[in-house]
Amino acid sequence: QVHVVESGGGLVQTGGSLRLACAASGRTFSSYDMGWFRQAPGKEREFVSAINWSGLNTRYADSVKGRFTISRDNAKNTVYLQMNSLKPEDTAVYYCGARIDVTNVQFMTDSRSYAYWGQGTQVTVSS
Repeated sequence: QVHVVESGGGLVQTGGSLRLACAASGRTFSSYDMGWFRQAPGKEREFVSAINWSGLNTRYADSVKGRFTISRDNAKNTVYLQMNSLKPEDTAVYYCGARIDVTNVQFMTDSRSYAYWGQGTQVTVSS
């Protein structure tokens, strides 16, 4: 069992920045791929960004490329999402997931390949 907890959400103005953090339990954190997804009211959960177990392979949704940066600190069992130049359309609940089966890297963007999820953290960007 892996326990995932997100933090760092909040209210920010357009153009502002936030850094989300996701802490995951387990001595084998360094073997998990980690991903961020978001869900806005009335919409389906969508992929935002993912990082593989080594940190050498990252993925971003086109809507956040150049503005968001994902990173991980395996010594702290934590993955981060630095969000800059935030827009009102970034408003959503952001969820962090842990992907245990890392054999198919092409599925890092697919929420169905993530086995464990946190409760989510709200990000609100005001215009």
